[in-house]
Amino acid sequence: MKERIWDKFLTARDHEVMKQAGYGLRQGFGARPAILVVDVNYAFCGDRREPVLDSIKRWRQSGGEAAWDALPVISSVLDAARSRDLPIIYTTGIRRPDNWDAGSWAWKNGRSGEKPGGTNLNGNQIMPQIAPQDRDLIIEKQKPSCFHGTNLIDYLTLLKCDSLIVMGTATSGCVRATVIDAFSHNFRVTLAEDGCFERSEASHAISLHDLNAKYADVIDSAEIIEFINGLPHGMYDLPGPRKA
Repeated sequence: MKERIWDKFLTARDHEVMKQAGYGLRQGFGARPAILVVDVNYAFCGDRREPVLDSIKRWRQSGGEAAWDALPVISSVLDAARSRDLPIIYTTGIRRPDNWDAGSWAWKNGRSGEKPGGTNLNGNQIMPQIAPQDRDLIIEKQKPSCFHGTNLIDYLTLLKCDSLIVMGTATSGCVRATVIDAFSHNFRVTLAEDGCFERSEASHAISLHDLNAKYADVIDSAEIIEFINGLPHGMYDLPGPRKA
């Protein structure tokens, strides 16, 4: 059996508990998926590829090299999705200029509200390597889950989606919260393991383990692209003009 990213962090007891408790079954893809890209912006990627311990000096939430490794993976999945006219939904953050609406974010981080040094880039700007196109949807949010206080569920209902294919960051935070909320709304969820990233290696791996055990299928992007390529065209009424 292929070794999983989380295996080295689990004890023999952990492995046996998961096995005997029956967790980790493969649920499979849904029939009408949407692609959800969670918070892949400058704040979480930085403005250049560099080691995470260097990147977080200016971009405190950066995933460093892991973010830049995930960007081409995310781009490849998006290319496949657009070839089948699947709905693509991006999320990013939004704050008042005075940071008053940071709310509970300010309670657990001593650098909350800090502006990155040496740049005028907006941390909430989605990375240009995966920039949204005209028919894509963008949701601005203030809390970890993409469902909390947003119209995501309304969009998914309008699109008649039964499932989500999720990529983005941070695996232990916004991705995890979003997947659990999607599960709670009875969506099937697939998570691209190589399309997610996190500043903490252990948190990334264990979060993927937990999500795969109970809430989602955590698989490689190559398998996701193969699935997408087998879907028919014209399944959705997307915003904007239809392709000729």
